[in-house]
Amino acid sequence: MKYTEPMLRDGALEGKNIIITGGGSGLGKSMTRYFLQLGAKVVITSRNLEKLQKTADELMQETGGDVLALACDVRHYEQVEKMLETAVSKFGYINGLVNNAAGNFISPTERLSAHAFDTIIDIVLKGSKNATLTLGKYWIKEQINPARILNIVTTYAWTGSAYVVPSATAKAGVLAMTRSLAVEWAKYGISSNAIAPGPFPTKGAWDRLLPGDLKEKFDPAKKNPLKRVGEHQELANLAAYLMSDYAAYINGEVVTIDGGEWLYGAGEFNQLEQIPEAMWDMLEAMIKKRKK
Repeated sequence: MKYTEPMLRDGALEGKNIIITGGGSGLGKSMTRYFLQLGAKVVITSRNLEKLQKTADELMQETGGDVLALACDVRHYEQVEKMLETAVSKFGYINGLVNNAAGNFISPTERLSAHAFDTIIDIVLKGSKNATLTLGKYWIKEQINPARILNIVTTYAWTGSAYVVPSATAKAGVLAMTRSLAVEWAKYGISSNAIAPGPFPTKGAWDRLLPGDLKEKFDPAKKNPLKRVGEHQELANLAAYLMSDYAAYINGEVVTIDGGEWLYGAGEFNQLEQIPEAMWDMLEAMIKKRKK
C-alpha cells in the first residue's frame, strides 16, 4: 500500500450526498473523484458552470458515480439557498458539506486595495459562513443527522502569514467557526472538522501565487522536512475519512497534513540544518574551547 493509493474500503461513503464548494478543479476535483469512488453522490459548485459541467461529465464517466454541477457564487447567501434547494430536489437530501472554495494571492498588504482585501474575505470567510449557515439551518429543521461539515483551512490559520494577510484573516475566521459550531451543533448530530493542508500544488492556484520563476525560487519541497509536496490522493483520503462514519467521534478537530512544514518553519533554529557537516565540526571545536 502506498500513500498515493485510496485508503478506505469500497462503499465507505454510500448514503452520503455531499456538496463541495470549489469542486470543479484542484483539490476540490480530487476530493470529488474519491468521494464518488467510495459511493457518495456529489454536488460541485463554483461560478463557472461550463468548467463545472466538464468536470462532472469527466468524473461520472471515470467513476460511474453521480455528480450534479451547479453554478453558485458562495459570496451571495440567496444563491447558496437556491443551490441547496436544487441539490435536495435532485438527490432527496444532503448530509455533507465541504467548504473548499477559496481565493488567494501574494502581495505586500499596503499595496492592496480595500476591494482586493474584501474579495478574499468574501469568498473564504463569508462564503464558508453562507454555506455552513444554509446547510446547518436545513439539517436542524429537517432533523437530518448525522451530518458533517469539513472546512479546508491552512496551517497559517493559527499563526498568520505575511504577504497573504487577507487569506490568513479569512482562514482564521473559518477555523474559529469550525471549533465553535462543533460544540454548539453537536446536539443536532452535526460534526464540524477541518483540514489544514500544506503545499498540494494545483496549476491554477500555484500559477497565481507563484508566477514566473518564483515557483523555483520558493520551491515548497525545499523547506519541507520530507523534501516533497503533498499528493492529492493523500488529502482526498483524509477528507473521505473525516466525512465517513468511521470519524463519528471526531468533532472540532483540525488535522494538519503538511509533512511537518509549519513545525519546521516555527522552530527558531530549524534552518541550522543547512549548515554543512564540516562547519558543525568547527562549531563544536569552538564550543569546547570556550568551555575550557
